[in-house]
Amino acid sequence: MPSTATFFYDRTFDGLLTAVFDAFVRKQLPSAIKGEDEPLPLFHDEVFTVVSDEEKAGRVWRALEKKLSKQALTMLTVSYLAEEEKLDMHLFNYICKAVKAEKSIETFFTDEDVRYVTDAFRRVRYERLRMMQFVRFQKAKDGTYFAIIRPDYNVVPLIIPHFEDRFADQPWIIYDVRRNYGCHYNGSEVKQISFADDGRMFDPHSGKLKADLLDENETLFQELWRTYFKAVCIKERLNPRKHRKDMPVRYWAYMTEKQ
Repeated sequence: MPSTATFFYDRTFDGLLTAVFDAFVRKQLPSAIKGEDEPLPLFHDEVFTVVSDEEKAGRVWRALEKKLSKQALTMLTVSYLAEEEKLDMHLFNYICKAVKAEKSIETFFTDEDVRYVTDAFRRVRYERLRMMQFVRFQKAKDGTYFAIIRPDYNVVPLIIPHFEDRFADQPWIIYDVRRNYGCHYNGSEVKQISFADDGRMFDPHSGKLKADLLDENETLFQELWRTYFKAVCIKERLNPRKHRKDMPVRYWAYMTEKQ
């Protein structure tokens, strides 16, 4: 693959797999991989737009299934949710190397691409755990429990199964204000939702539902939770540094006990 070009794609995982397929067919490596709405690099040669294709993506994925373990395949799809600027190129290189290698490369941690993708997977997995710990629900008048989150990584798809199992008997909404989408569970199925104007329902800065949408007892329950949180806090054992490590400040905005 001697020649290079700037690849543009739709920022989907299928789109990235299609880019790998097209690169092999065209015998052309990308010098950069960009989202469709991103500007061109200052210095660039040819530009190639990748059109997502399920068949092409499927062929690349089936090739990966022959070379990687199920754990490594999961790592690829989860790491993609990191949405980091440098990740696209590292992930592209990882997939190309995995397809061409005679044996699995998933433990080749001296390789820059393998190491970067593995570290991205760990960061996303850690954020998933934090979100499951720090989500705080508010009860609306219609009985729906509503939670606002603002994770660094796109972990909504990863935490939904946990809450679907944990709160299977009640309707709820978990909404990511950073990415302006969320999921609604109605008691039987989960659907993705997006509010056209989130300001009409809740304050995006505090995560609080509008007063006229809250259940009549919700304010009381929130105050009782804050009172309990203060009561169990032993001043003599306060350790602010450890507290911030266990409960990072960036999560406090939407936590009832910190408001």
